[in-house]
Amino acid sequence: MRSSSPLPRMSRRGRVTIGVLVGVFVLFTLLGWGVQAWTDWLWFDEVRYTQVFTGVLATRLLLFLAVGLGMAVIVGGNLWLAHRLRPRMRPHSPEQATLERYRMLLSPRLGLWIALVAGVVGLFAGLSAQSRWNQWLLFRNGGDFGVEDPEFGVDIGFYVFQLPFWRYLLGVGFTAVVLSVVGALAVHYIFGGVRLQGVGDRMTNAARAHLSTLVAVFVLLKAIAYVLDRRAMLLEYNDGANVYGAGYADVNALLPAKEILAYISIVVAIAIIVFSNAWMRNLVWPGISLALLGVSAVAIGGIYPWAVQTFEVKPSAKEKEAPYIDRSIKATRAAFGLESVTTTPYAANNLTPPASLATDTSVVPNIRLLDPQLVSETYTQRQQVRQFYDFGEKLDVDRYAVNGKVQDYVVGLREVNYRQLTPQQNTWINRHTVYTHGYGLVAAPGSRVVCGGQPFFVSGFLGDPQEQQKQQQGQAQTNEQCAAQTEQIPAKQPRIYYGERMDEGDYAIVGQTDPERKAEFDRPVGEGGESYTYTGEGGVEIGSFTRRLLYAIKEQESNFLLSDAVNDNSKLLYVRNPRDRVEKVAPFLTLDGDPYPAVVDGRIQWIIDGYTTAATYPYAERINLQEQTADELTGRGTFQLARENVNYIRNSVKATVDAYDGSVRLYEFDETDPVLKAWNKAFGGDLVVPKSETPVELAEHFRYPSDLFKVQRNLLTRFHVTDPGDFYSAQDFWQVPNVPDAPDTGQKQPPYYLFTQFPGQESARFQLTSAVTPNGRENLAALISGSYVDGQPKLEVLDLPDQTRVSGPVQVHQSMTQNGNIRQQLNLLQSAQAQVQYGNLLSLPFGDGMLYVEPVYVKTAAQNAPPLLQRVLMSYGDGGSYVVLANNVADGIKQLVEQGKQAATPGAPPPPGGTPPGGTPPALTGELAEAANRVQAAITEVRAAQTSGDFERYGRALKALDEALTAFQRAQQAATAPTPGATPSGSPPASPAASGSAAPTPSG
Repeated sequence: MRSSSPLPRMSRRGRVTIGVLVGVFVLFTLLGWGVQAWTDWLWFDEVRYTQVFTGVLATRLLLFLAVGLGMAVIVGGNLWLAHRLRPRMRPHSPEQATLERYRMLLSPRLGLWIALVAGVVGLFAGLSAQSRWNQWLLFRNGGDFGVEDPEFGVDIGFYVFQLPFWRYLLGVGFTAVVLSVVGALAVHYIFGGVRLQGVGDRMTNAARAHLSTLVAVFVLLKAIAYVLDRRAMLLEYNDGANVYGAGYADVNALLPAKEILAYISIVVAIAIIVFSNAWMRNLVWPGISLALLGVSAVAIGGIYPWAVQTFEVKPSAKEKEAPYIDRSIKATRAAFGLESVTTTPYAANNLTPPASLATDTSVVPNIRLLDPQLVSETYTQRQQVRQFYDFGEKLDVDRYAVNGKVQDYVVGLREVNYRQLTPQQNTWINRHTVYTHGYGLVAAPGSRVVCGGQPFFVSGFLGDPQEQQKQQQGQAQTNEQCAAQTEQIPAKQPRIYYGERMDEGDYAIVGQTDPERKAEFDRPVGEGGESYTYTGEGGVEIGSFTRRLLYAIKEQESNFLLSDAVNDNSKLLYVRNPRDRVEKVAPFLTLDGDPYPAVVDGRIQWIIDGYTTAATYPYAERINLQEQTADELTGRGTFQLARENVNYIRNSVKATVDAYDGSVRLYEFDETDPVLKAWNKAFGGDLVVPKSETPVELAEHFRYPSDLFKVQRNLLTRFHVTDPGDFYSAQDFWQVPNVPDAPDTGQKQPPYYLFTQFPGQESARFQLTSAVTPNGRENLAALISGSYVDGQPKLEVLDLPDQTRVSGPVQVHQSMTQNGNIRQQLNLLQSAQAQVQYGNLLSLPFGDGMLYVEPVYVKTAAQNAPPLLQRVLMSYGDGGSYVVLANNVADGIKQLVEQGKQAATPGAPPPPGGTPPGGTPPALTGELAEAANRVQAAITEVRAAQTSGDFERYGRALKALDEALTAFQRAQQAATAPTPGATPSGSPPASPAASGSAAPTPSG
């Protein structure tokens, strides 16, 4: 009788249809992979880093084939062996009758079925393995750190380079054995080697030997896992001490337990093989052995360490954990570059503004007033000319030597923002062949404002600088010089083909067969604009039909084949974001989120800091890069880092991208980093340019990287404490303050770049600085700064006394803005038509005290009106006693010094920043009342000019308001000046704001 098949047979047409669909899918998949690989090769050939492309590709293929084939052979071999060991005779039973139908299906093509299962398993194993290319390259090329771990005396290089790949291979072994056990058990069951019903043994001797051997191999792998776990314990979190690394209970209980369990696992593996096959030939004793291993793991590896932790460590944790806390402190400081931190006590006991403020030449002249985040809008409005130009949400700060003077400049590139193109401009031709580049690096000194609060632009002019100055003077209605007469930071090639505003799809097609036919819009001149044809070496040539077809498929765009704009001389510029270019060239680097441009030897170069990282440094604190680097600016001009957990980081590479031709260079910065040496060796040994060959002019623009500084600053809030007992008590920990003008948002205050001189420094430096406060309090605890000295990074801490009276950033901002007299003046700047915005709050140690400076910007409600700097908030001492709101830094310094002199004079009235007793200001009289009336009249005229839409009248009204406010401040100072024989009243005069009026601010 013909037995029925367990599965219906598919018709020939159905099989053909499925075959065609599978073939089409495979074809398009392979075509997509092929196009991607080919275009990647062309791109890497353009930037001359083909060794990275071939190295990564070859490593991935090697791992895919090695692990995939290995897994397929192991699993497939065990399936074949299980079938080979099937019994020849099977007892009759309903169970076997049911299984007979499946045996009839599998037996004719058993080899094909085994190959199919093994192939699928190998495919997924290979795909998983190829993503481990970075671990394999470090495994092969890693060396020693020259530092040993404190527990086993093993070089740190084993943990960073070897341990991750060994643990991966162990995982592959476990997976292979488990899949083999499951597969072999299934085959034995189908072909009668394992039975659930019937008389006699439930398992044949051959099946028992096969499966028990696999289980024994699993147990042996577990023994190896215990050995590796002993080393990996130095990476685990120690809950008892709130640090990373093995603690007292781990070292004294769990480590010996792991060693014992490793020996027990070996004995159990031998017992399984012996009892199952050589002696009793049953599964009772092997089962007992496995049960004993499980009980031992729970008792020895779980209960015993728990008992030690609970009854021995917890009652005296501070003493027991002290040696291990010390290990974590030392390891963390070494892994994150905190070993060489210089800590200098700073008394900060002077609370009175010293007279030396007025004559200082190192700190006061370099006070940066321009906030890179706020003035970005000003740059865009004053320097864009066309709506498609953009400077981004945040500018950058760098330093230049102009006319022999080094100072910091706020710089930005005038890039093309493709999202700002009008619908008429946003055609394929315009987007990719006309609007191909930006123009110019625009810079302004950070300490200077002109023409109603505008930056003093010194470079990046689109046309004649003198003509631009005339236009800005006309807008500001003043004879003041609003811009430099000539380019002070000249760029020989000012065009920007590669920039931060360019996304993945913003490719450009450049090049013409006819030199006279210039299709690219270069820059606006007069009513029209100049055209240009790209002459750089960057880009992939796409003149041939094959290349056009290739990129037409890649970009899914037929115009590559049909458009006349693509010709024999055409080049394709893509991957145009500098950070993306470096990430593609050096995929092993973690890149800083704040690239910045610099003019180097007449060319505009993007500079990106690259970090080498690791997550397996013994005893070091493990942090999440995304969390530790997030602050107010994240996503607003700076890139958010990936959620990468690391416990080792080095700024090993300074990468550059030429803004014109896109060329990428990787310059070695940390010559001692073993991780960078391993990567350099992995890619041929010449991937990075040695530090000694870094151009001097380029090195002059290197700056302390912001993301590394944030990580180090955040770690220093805890790991500045080096005594284990004090660390455990956590009494002297710090915290990073929130944004001073918006503390309730919970966003951290970003660090800021300054060209200044701190106490203990021989001269002014370009440094990244940040204030920190005691944990849970708002007074100032320390100032942390990072800079380069002789090309080497230097991290410094100015440590204030524990009981200091100096306020922190949040307290200072609140004290300054809530001061009664200043609040009234700020109300004059704030109205329904104007909004006050606060710039960087700078903390500047000076004269054994603390000088705080916060620029005040005003942004009117007029369309596209940028924020303009109008006033400067300044305080000295504890943040509340000496406070001024001045027109500029010079006036503010004079007022602070005068307040200090008044405080030193017996019987003198208090400084004018104080709040009147009772909170009610006296009535205005004399010159002060007249000045207030002038302010009110000016406010009325400004509002009338806004309503009329007459911009010329509006400019005159703004100028008159500014003059009226200045006159009011002078009258205020005169009213509060000490009079011979006068009795101090302690009450400053009121301002016009007491009547409830408010004024818009000059917009320039």
